[in-house]
Amino acid sequence: MNMMAKPEIREQFRRDEFQTIIIDEAHRTGANSYRNIMSYFKPAFWLGMTASPERTDDFDVFDAFDHNIAYEIRLQQAMEENLLCPFHYFGITDLRIEGNSVDDKSDFNLLTSDTRVDYVIDRAQYYSYSGERVKGLVFCSSKKEAKIFSEKFNNRGFRTIALTGEDKQEKREEAIEQLVSDNEENYLDYIFTVDIFNEGVDIPDINQVIMLRPTESPIVFVQQLGRGLRKAKDKEYVVILDFIGNYENNFMIPIALSGDRSYNKDNIRRYVMEGCRVIPGASTIHFDEIAKSKIFQSINQIKGIKTIIKKSYRDLKYRLGRVPLLIDFYENGEIDPLVILDNYKTYYHFLQNVDRDVCKEVLTEKEILTLEYVSRVVARGKRPHEVEILSEIMEKGQIDRDIVLSKLEREYSQKISKREIDSAISNLGGAFVSKEDERKKFMEIEIIQSKSYGMIGRMQSFHERLKHQLFYNYMQDLVKISRARLHDVYKDKPREDEFVLYEKYSRRDVCQLLNCERDLSSTMYGMKRIGEDACIFITYHKQEGETGKEYLEGKPDYADEFIDNQVFMWDSQIGRGPDSSYIQEVLTAKRRRLFIKKSDSEGVDFYYMGLFEVLEAKAGKKKDNQGRMREITKVKARVYKEVREDLLDYLRSSI
Repeated sequence: MNMMAKPEIREQFRRDEFQTIIIDEAHRTGANSYRNIMSYFKPAFWLGMTASPERTDDFDVFDAFDHNIAYEIRLQQAMEENLLCPFHYFGITDLRIEGNSVDDKSDFNLLTSDTRVDYVIDRAQYYSYSGERVKGLVFCSSKKEAKIFSEKFNNRGFRTIALTGEDKQEKREEAIEQLVSDNEENYLDYIFTVDIFNEGVDIPDINQVIMLRPTESPIVFVQQLGRGLRKAKDKEYVVILDFIGNYENNFMIPIALSGDRSYNKDNIRRYVMEGCRVIPGASTIHFDEIAKSKIFQSINQIKGIKTIIKKSYRDLKYRLGRVPLLIDFYENGEIDPLVILDNYKTYYHFLQNVDRDVCKEVLTEKEILTLEYVSRVVARGKRPHEVEILSEIMEKGQIDRDIVLSKLEREYSQKISKREIDSAISNLGGAFVSKEDERKKFMEIEIIQSKSYGMIGRMQSFHERLKHQLFYNYMQDLVKISRARLHDVYKDKPREDEFVLYEKYSRRDVCQLLNCERDLSSTMYGMKRIGEDACIFITYHKQEGETGKEYLEGKPDYADEFIDNQVFMWDSQIGRGPDSSYIQEVLTAKRRRLFIKKSDSEGVDFYYMGLFEVLEAKAGKKKDNQGRMREITKVKARVYKEVREDLLDYLRSSI
């Protein structure tokens, strides 16, 4: 490319000299040299090849090829098809030195201290490599760090070199030859670098990759991981050692390894919990317990989410060659559409914020209000009733209740009651909110009404709004994304009535599924009786001081915990003894449901653990926040179905 970029060279050829031109490293087509070549030649067919089409800059790689993707294969599929060398990834806790953890703001002397160098060497030798000798690549945070690490490795008997962008191509090529050489007099054990080997370098012999820097992005992580994934003779696998400090971007590690770009926190946590199950084939993923803790902490406190959303939007827009819809994000594995709605209320607001040029047409206040309510209640909904009714009345104007009921039972394989249909109609009317001022506001959306002879119809003002094509498109998009999500939630998963085992639900979701007339979540703490259902909400690891460190019956108070994969203990609220109406509501309920979240830092959603029976409810004592001993009820119960092992391990772990 460098040669052909010179005018005196390329102009020796006719513009139509070649029928097909193949461009490797096609992500570089934004460079002037590439643009000059592509502007000059006029082949019948351009073919671009790249491992990183999603750029960290703002260049549209796809536009140069008319947004036509001939073929695409991601890391996970390539591993599954045995196209790459298996890898064993180890997420290792970086060293604490004199009580200080390595983080984004660590002092340089800490990063390059003898203690840390010795620790890295010890771990590198412990986890080893495949082959006769190590042929390693080490990614550092800075040029200075790379140079000092190289010097200190050399002082300890290794043969290494540090390479930066300042080094000429000849020096880089010579270093690579020494790294792969088997000449005992002239070989290298490691090359230390920052980012010059992220792309465009082919060194199949690399059998160990060490990462000593925070993850900048999933793209860069996969690029650096990929340096060791080429197959080579006598190389069975490559070892990846990732030294994990208290970095803000630790949440990007499981995203990069899984290939999941949804930024759904539950998905990210699951990838950390599942480890080896994320990657197909012979590859493995291991995080030590402290490293897991650091990643979970980063997941709970993801920063810069709006920047991440905007990048996901830009990448998808470039890929599709048009403005994406919410359903496009879902179908293309980009950021979870609900993350967009959580941060911008509606997709209309999002586009106005990030790409106003494509969102010049204005919606009315009532149209915006309708989108806001439907985005909140229908798109996020955990049952199909509302979206199927909404879809039918949008298209047909009115529909028979019995037809809706039959359709729901047929498509979602569950028994539907008329009470549930009534609840869904009420919710679509704007009533499913928690505050009276919200209720008054959203009751004005005027979407739906019950009619005579069992018919459900749309209101005239909603009919008029649907004539506005832009508003109609936004509504259809919400219907599509809701249906897609619900089909995935229900598909081949164990269910108990309206609830899917181990799915996550907020208190608000529980209200909706149990047909409450409004959102009662603000009043639901500990236990809530709704009709014939008693719902218990447990935070497994409470904040320090919430339960205290009191001792009951000579043993530590480990209330609210699973004893095994079915039996769990639960302490009632203070002041609620066995004879209290609070406990009697649990004991007399027709159905008892258990919801658990690991900690408050996980947000408002709880895992649904299933229906349970009470084995024992006895009186106990506990101090209140004023130090007075008061009555409680200590409940021993058993869920009917054994809890999934990986979820139970996650809830129990202290990380």
